Amino acid sequence: MKKIVAEPYRDIDFSNAKRGPVIRSEPGKTKISIRIDNAVIEYFRAQVERAGAGNYQTLMNDALLGFIQQRSVIDAVRQVVREELSSPRAKPRQARVRAAVA
Repeated sequence: MKKIVAEPYRDIDFSNAKRGPVIRSEPGKTKISIRIDNAVIEYFRAQVERAGAGNYQTLMNDALLGFIQQRSVIDAVRQVVREELSSPRAKPRQARVRAAVA
């Protein structure tokens, strides 16, 4: 086993150094640390392997964005249905069924 040797002391001037990341993050993205089930990570990594390229974190982000968009569409449809059902011009469903039978 190869021994790791510490680098010799160097006199480095940090007087003009700036704090923060060396590489700035993309606008609109935030770096976080979360715990994800192993099965979820394995699923997305397998998707990347099958595709032959990509990043599992990007796939996870896309899946979350898709869920948010789907939920917002479903919520919008529910709101429209509620408004239509509660409007005074809407006829009760049973009255329409009875009229069709008669």
